[in-house]
Amino acid sequence: LQKVASAGYTQIESYDGPNGMWWGMGAKEFKNFVGDLGMTITSSHCDIFKDFEQKVEEAASIGVKYLICPWLGKQDNLDKYKTAAEDFNKKGEMCHKNGIGFGYHNHAYSFEAVDGIYPQDILMHETDSSLVTFEMDMYWVHAAGEKIEKWLNKYKNRFKLCHIKDFSRHPVIDNSLNSVDLGKGVIDWNSALKTAFKNGMEYFIVEQEAYPGTTPVDAIRANAAF
Repeated sequence: LQKVASAGYTQIESYDGPNGMWWGMGAKEFKNFVGDLGMTITSSHCDIFKDFEQKVEEAASIGVKYLICPWLGKQDNLDKYKTAAEDFNKKGEMCHKNGIGFGYHNHAYSFEAVDGIYPQDILMHETDSSLVTFEMDMYWVHAAGEKIEKWLNKYKNRFKLCHIKDFSRHPVIDNSLNSVDLGKGVIDWNSALKTAFKNGMEYFIVEQEAYPGTTPVDAIRANAAF
């Protein structure tokens, strides 16, 4: 985190790791630690199926803006996405009552059509826009063969957060290994980011998987520079 701060970042997104969202600290202790480095915690990914109410209360107590469901998984049928949307509404209501937002972070599967229907469309239509927002992982939209700008324009003001990471010019079969430093891949960031700003995006979060020939700190610095 000290290296993240030294690269120039002022906001971070946490996630529910082995020691929880606060990394073995209490919520306020983690906030203070990050704050002493000149950063704030905008959001956190979390396991929404375990102790969610407690996580909401803790996040709200330290000013976290959003809790995000990071993974749903490819569902057996489209109706299951509707069931997931119902649950998102309930989780969103719980967050709303505590003064914070709730969102869902996509992977490629929700942008891959099933019988001509995109699971992402179901999630967008079946959720209450006042309770559920979305964190667009632009990399995974591209990996699914879809246009980032198309979806941002289609659902104006529904995507409040995003993950930005570039997609390799020489892709391999394992999609997660195609993640490269911003500006070194094929995604048109000038177009994607301008479109995002125009359509209500609030937070742009660097996320990058490890790939051969780099280290996390190298990627942190390269992406900050970009």
